Amino acid sequence: MKKALITGIRGQDGAYLAKLLLEMGYEVYGADRRSSDSSYWRLEKLKIKDKVKIIYMDLLEESNVFEVIKENKFDEIYNLAAQSFVHASFKQPLLTSNVNALGVLRILEAIRLFSKDSKFYQASTSELFGKVQEIPQKETTPFYPRSPYGVSKLFAHWITVNYREAYGMFNTCGILFNHESPLRSIEFITKKVVNSVCMVKKGMLESFKVGNIWAKRDWGYAPEYVYGMYLMMQHDYPDDFVLATGETHSVKELIEKAFQCVGIEIKWEEKNNRIVAVDNKGFIRVETDPEFFRPSEVDLLVGDYSKAKKVLGWEPKTKFDKLIEIMVEEELKDLEMLKVK
Repeated sequence: MKKALITGIRGQDGAYLAKLLLEMGYEVYGADRRSSDSSYWRLEKLKIKDKVKIIYMDLLEESNVFEVIKENKFDEIYNLAAQSFVHASFKQPLLTSNVNALGVLRILEAIRLFSKDSKFYQASTSELFGKVQEIPQKETTPFYPRSPYGVSKLFAHWITVNYREAYGMFNTCGILFNHESPLRSIEFITKKVVNSVCMVKKGMLESFKVGNIWAKRDWGYAPEYVYGMYLMMQHDYPDDFVLATGETHSVKELIEKAFQCVGIEIKWEEKNNRIVAVDNKGFIRVETDPEFFRPSEVDLLVGDYSKAKKVLGWEPKTKFDKLIEIMVEEELKDLEMLKVK
């Protein structure tokens, strides 16, 4: 039986990946840092909480990382842990860099010294492309990150590649474009919009605020993307792969689709130098707010997944419209259960 370690086990991808690996017959360990706010609701929702073995490991603590990897000799290590909120990275650049960049280096050093046969997966990100140099973006597109988050992830990406080339380690990087699901955190725009729209529908919220509605992203379905991670680790040799849908949609389209899913018509207007979405009764439901704008914006991301399709046989099945429908349907169910309680 293979042993796999997943850092970031409490996150969206960590939960879906744990479920997948358990179904594949793995013994799954989840690395989690000790904190008072530890919550395993995603694992519980997927009914796998009791099947995952939790190990306390903090990427900020070198001796802790070394000890865990030395003692367990995992077959596969998936690093999904990160300070992953782009907006927060502007306010906490040092913490973001320590976790996202140096945290990865600590893991790589531990593998190099104590468990060189372990395969390593690094969760890279489309934010590496930032101010895009090519459309669509693929594995050979030059990187140009536009946030402390993106820059920290750039270090993590290249140090993973460097250790692969320098020490012959099985290190692979998945450059994943935005991927969403009902398990997404509320801090992400897809979940925020879906949750807010559903609350408006249920009469639990009057309106909500967003940032740049013109930003465009390539949004896919998270369970399909974690399967791509698994395929990368089963490949004959380590490499880097883009996972994406090849489609791009704006935040404005996201908001419109979510409202459409709950049967509310909206139209866009400009009021007091802000853009608002008004329903057919004249109520303002959405308002742009400068507070949610980034100091430096990433305007357009759209990925070319042709390499993953050719080499791994991976391709996305769930596109934008279906993705938002899935999220809205599940959110409405969750809110209904909340009202019952």
